[in-house]
Amino acid sequence: MEALPKTLEVDEKSPESKDLLPSQTASSLCISSRSESVWTEAPRSNWEIYRKPIVIMSVGGAILLFGVAITCLAYTLSLGEMSVKVLKMTGPAFLSLGLMMMVCGLVWVPIIKKKQKQRQKSMFFQSIRSFFLNR
Repeated sequence: MEALPKTLEVDEKSPESKDLLPSQTASSLCISSRSESVWTEAPRSNWEIYRKPIVIMSVGGAILLFGVAITCLAYTLSLGEMSVKVLKMTGPAFLSLGLMMMVCGLVWVPIIKKKQKQRQKSMFFQSIRSFFLNR
């Protein structure tokens, strides 16, 4: 039988276990993600907040229009049988992909708005808490 490995020293712990160690800062009480803290983050502009959904909606709209053009070409042009078959398959595929991306971007915007409201509320409660605890 193999011998079981020795227990790891504190310095030898894996990176995953270091992530799980509790932080001693006050900002670790409410963290929105691993990398950004609610309390120390500087205010961001609307473009920085809504940039990703806008890009997703724009790309989705472009793909949707491309799908519309391909589908229209498939039904209006007199091409070979194989070309028409390929256009009739790829056109609706681009239509559905573009529509899906646009809907994802449109749904993302209210989620971001709700997250912003929650962040403002938590900042408000943190300021009240710090006011009463720092007296």
